[in-house]
Amino acid sequence: MTVFEEYSAAVRAAIDDLVADGVLPSGLDTARIGVEPPREASHGDLATNAALVLAKPAGIKPRDLAERLAAALMTREAVEAADVAGPGFVNLRLADAYWQAQLAAILRTGDSYGRSTVGEGEQVNVEYVSVNPTGPLHVGHCRGAVVGDVLCSLLETVGYDVVREYYVNDAGAQVDALAYSAFFRYLEALGEDADEASFKARFPDRDWDYRGAYLKPVGQALADRHGTALRDRAEADWLPDVRSFAVDQMMRLIKDDLATLGIHHDVFTSEHELVRRGGVDEVLKVLEDRDLLYTGVLEPPKGRKPEDWEPRPQLLFRATSFGDDVDRPMRKSDGSWTYFAPDIANHLDKYRRGSRQLINVWGADHGGYVKRMQAAVRAITDGDGSVDIKLCQMVKLLRGGEAVKMSKRADTFVTLREVVEEVGKDVVRFIVLTRKNDAPLDFDLVKVTEQSRDNPVFYVQYAHARICSVMRHAAALFPGQGLTAADLSETDLARLTDSDEIALIKLMAGWPRLLQGAAEAHEPHRLAFFMADLAAAFHALWNKGKDHTELRFLQENDPALSAARLALIRAVALVIASGLRIFGVEPVEEMRDDG
Repeated sequence: MTVFEEYSAAVRAAIDDLVADGVLPSGLDTARIGVEPPREASHGDLATNAALVLAKPAGIKPRDLAERLAAALMTREAVEAADVAGPGFVNLRLADAYWQAQLAAILRTGDSYGRSTVGEGEQVNVEYVSVNPTGPLHVGHCRGAVVGDVLCSLLETVGYDVVREYYVNDAGAQVDALAYSAFFRYLEALGEDADEASFKARFPDRDWDYRGAYLKPVGQALADRHGTALRDRAEADWLPDVRSFAVDQMMRLIKDDLATLGIHHDVFTSEHELVRRGGVDEVLKVLEDRDLLYTGVLEPPKGRKPEDWEPRPQLLFRATSFGDDVDRPMRKSDGSWTYFAPDIANHLDKYRRGSRQLINVWGADHGGYVKRMQAAVRAITDGDGSVDIKLCQMVKLLRGGEAVKMSKRADTFVTLREVVEEVGKDVVRFIVLTRKNDAPLDFDLVKVTEQSRDNPVFYVQYAHARICSVMRHAAALFPGQGLTAADLSETDLARLTDSDEIALIKLMAGWPRLLQGAAEAHEPHRLAFFMADLAAAFHALWNKGKDHTELRFLQENDPALSAARLALIRAVALVIASGLRIFGVEPVEEMRDDG
């Protein structure tokens, strides 16, 4: 039980006592009552709005009720002060002994500290990456990949059953363009004079925009497998085989790229297979049965024209009935599906596989797609399912402040693999989460590897490494002293009396609540902010000990005080390591000489 849960229960117990005493009527709605950290740390450790919530329905002035609640809460042993503030908040200050007991509990819990079962095993489907299978991943793709992967780990930490999914867009014009591009490389591999002009003359109406060198091995593999057979076949005969082969090769490339970042998916859903199995037909039937399809002509859009608008009758989904701005086309006038139709089929498939809660991590260029997808999910699940869509802004890649240009089709883009090989998987994963997903992110290849306070991944890792260094020195200074978390939980923690030591415990006590809140909001970047704050608080305490020798962690002539301070920093290392592992980052034990 977290401190906030404990005192939420204490506030409700105090309310029950006031009901029993006739001060409050029974049956009051307490759902909006909360226990939170106060806005200003100087106001105390906890604050509750209970009096403000209950005063009006109870017919009591908020401050009068707050005074009664404060008096009731003062009877708790750990409460050192209960003050009424503002219009009726109750601020609580807890005794140092309470926080020292919290530290012992953190150490006893060990590596599982912060884990919970609030998710109750509910299945959540998280779809992320889902890059078109037309080439290797570039650095811009790493953001959605990391955000999605860490969100999955965060949800698992608080008790959800998570399905990691990749939706393979292997149908449509972009995959045909890939096939023609691969066929061009195939002709090259045969040794033919396959210049671009002659190829364009042979296929004048075909798109083959993927000119990257990454397709040369695909062309060679086609030549090795088929010899000259494909060259002499009719276009309609070789196209399906080349398309399928090229997609398979690109997905192998993408999976290898993701593996360098430590990312693996549970499920790969093929759009082509979904359509072939009748998934879109099934969605149409569901929507037709609910009278949510009709044939109509949409008004011309204002501003930028969407690709699926046509000034003629189309099959439309009544998206406006579910919160969208306009109704959405399902089928074009030529009979082909819009992109939207198979996307709805994909979400119905995920829902029917057991996930009522769906999360999609998309690029910011899909912003116009959010409302229609949320409307569709509400429609096909009859309101039982929901989809949260996290949009990731692009990453601006820099080197020493200078932009590094990317152009996928010109074959000058910087691949994700190149970035990982240059700065390391752990750096990429951490830095990506130092900004909220929908905020711009500058990724400077020089700055992310600097050893300075301005580099968050270094600053957090350095805190963990410093603690490991202190623990090694402690083992040499106090041979035979038990230094595991369990051992240190039994030490006399009452020796921790400095205000900054107690503040550090208070910060760590908020870790489980932080995890739950970040999971519920689907915002893994909150963990990075917390770890940066925790590292800063530890480094400040370290520096304080450099200036005042009596505050150093190791006191050779006072083993008991040393043990208490070792317990404190061992807990800090435990929480940092816990956060880093959720991030998929390995906490380091050595970095540089601490001096």
